Amino acid sequence: MKIPEIKRLVTTYTLDALEKAELALIQEEAMPFEVHGEDDGEVLTHILAAKWILEDMESNGRELKESLRAYSQKVRNSIS
Repeated sequence: MKIPEIKRLVTTYTLDALEKAELALIQEEAMPFEVHGEDDGEVLTHILAAKWILEDMESNGRELKESLRAYSQKVRNSIS
């Protein structure tokens, strides 16, 4: 998981665009835009993280920094 790539996705693409990229990746089709990652798993992680952050920002009125921190905490809690 690369935070700079997640930030780039959040600040560049809409939730709808990220959902289309997720679907394309899952269906093994051409992606509508490039998402950087070591493999398809990391690419999917970046897309899902960006979607979660955008949804959190919208539903909770948070800034990017706050939503990113909340997402990172969620990940840390899930692996500890």
